[in-house]
Amino acid sequence: MRVSPGYDGERFFTTANGVRMVTPLFVVILLIGIVDVVFAVDSIPAIFAITTDPFIVLTSNVFAILGLRAMYFLLAGMHERFHLLSYGLAVVLGFIGAKMLLIDLYKIPIAWSLGFTVTVLGLSMLLSLRIPARPGEAGSAYPFGAKKRDGRAEKESR
Repeated sequence: MRVSPGYDGERFFTTANGVRMVTPLFVVILLIGIVDVVFAVDSIPAIFAITTDPFIVLTSNVFAILGLRAMYFLLAGMHERFHLLSYGLAVVLGFIGAKMLLIDLYKIPIAWSLGFTVTVLGLSMLLSLRIPARPGEAGSAYPFGAKKRDGRAEKESR
């Protein structure tokens, strides 16, 4: 099926010049689904290193995929209000990377890692509430403009 050159609001399918096409939004959703499956299949050997129970392997992959998708939409929705959250997430990811690199030299206890993660995310959220965002700094995660009460996007009504 052909892909249209531009978005058509929030639609997955559109018609251009009498030809039915998929929109880039559909392609993005399709690719996200494929990447989710690839990561789920990729993590199966790691889970088998911990347990050989197939039920635990299956449920851990299902819950990981569902949790990551929900976490993405939660963070995308909170991005405007907590403008410093992306910096906090970057610090947490850097810490996790350092922890993985240092695992042979020193094993950081799980309680410390969890405490560090919660503290950094909590501080970044608290600072976001206390320090206002600079004008134009905090953008929306919604690609079609802010929704108005009548359901149309802001860009469409201009």
